[in-house]
Amino acid sequence: MKNVLILGAGRTVPSLIDYLARLSGLDIQIRVGDISEQLANQRALGYDNVTGFSFDVTDQSQREQEVLNADLVISLLPVKFHIEVAKTCLQYGKQMLTASYITPEMAKLDTEAKDKGILLLNECGLDPGLDHMTAMAALDYIRLKKGGEVFSFNSYTGGLIAPESDNNPWHYKFTWNPRNVVLAGTETARFIRNGKYKYIPYHCVFTRLDQVQVAGYGNFEGYPNRDSLKYRELYGLENVETMIRGTLRRPGFCDAWNVLVQLGLTDDSYQLEDLPQMTYRDFINTFLYYHPTKLVEDKLCEYLNIDPNGQVMKQLTWLGIFERRPINLAQASPAVVLQHLLEQKWKLEPDDKDMIVMQHQVGYRVNGKRHKHITSLVVVGDDHHQTAMSKTVGWPLAVAAKLVLSGSLKQKGVCVPVTAEFYKPIIQELTRLGVKITREETQFDDSNP
Repeated sequence: MKNVLILGAGRTVPSLIDYLARLSGLDIQIRVGDISEQLANQRALGYDNVTGFSFDVTDQSQREQEVLNADLVISLLPVKFHIEVAKTCLQYGKQMLTASYITPEMAKLDTEAKDKGILLLNECGLDPGLDHMTAMAALDYIRLKKGGEVFSFNSYTGGLIAPESDNNPWHYKFTWNPRNVVLAGTETARFIRNGKYKYIPYHCVFTRLDQVQVAGYGNFEGYPNRDSLKYRELYGLENVETMIRGTLRRPGFCDAWNVLVQLGLTDDSYQLEDLPQMTYRDFINTFLYYHPTKLVEDKLCEYLNIDPNGQVMKQLTWLGIFERRPINLAQASPAVVLQHLLEQKWKLEPDDKDMIVMQHQVGYRVNGKRHKHITSLVVVGDDHHQTAMSKTVGWPLAVAAKLVLSGSLKQKGVCVPVTAEFYKPIIQELTRLGVKITREETQFDDSNP
């Protein structure tokens, strides 16, 4: 019997548990621990081999006992707690998987993990995770099978709402951590395009968009992520002329979101005064110039040069920012107030289905001719529990867990799944589970690199 310890019972856990609990060929017992025992027990419902329990990662005694009793640990806790779990895993010789980025502290454990023959696999979710794996599958195919020289790499991922559940003018609902959405893009974006380094400050990020088309799913816009350049070494693209990683949204989202950014509503650096007395209309008015008679709507349109009858204004009005409705928060930053409103308007309803869309566009040369290889991935959720986000984060971890428990993975140390040992079996299994991955070869178009 294999004992799997899952720490954290958030939104990505349902698909992870479902896959492992139903896995044939391995006798698996799963313990799901969370600070909320109720949530942990909820995740265990319907499975004879899954148990939920209350878990406090800061309780050293409990953490050590749980890790000691496990054959494999999967940490889906907040990022700052992974390092303590990893150290405990090394202490007791246990393998660990996470979906989070490798932190500098985690990277320092590499030598010790290798010496002890322990795998600490990070970045094995969606983004990071499936982005690495599908990108490396495409890059290895181009370099090893086609003999191509890669000169351009554009990659985009978006957690969106499925077409059948798209019923608001923003074409968006929360399928992931709302706070991360509100604070997205707050750092300067860095990338390279056609051999020229580019830097976009936060106040301009949502105005510099790339157009992306995905067959069968229509048009999207991609805004640049924080630092695309750090992936050059990881992907073996040190000399690439274009390297851009971005986030996908439906057309029109970024124009309206940029208004919120320009107003200062995404600022999380200070607390608002007199908040208990504010309505949402008052909230917006605090960021606009004073005028004794002008309407808030008119001041906003004038200040940011918005068409009062245009689509952006319709999106803002639908959001409720002009309503004389109390905010009902005692203390908050502008970003928290905005998040509070968005959680009401962008809530994923029980029958809603979310959608993950990912696309890599790789430009390469063979015998002097320029080509483009496009890999597109689309996953649609089943409901608000078995979401596309849960599948694309949980399934890669679950398949990696199966590989670890069966002894199929030989690599040790602090790792990212960018080698064929990881990506081949994981992508193959995800395809079997219904993850739609398409590949297309076209002539490279310089007008839309």
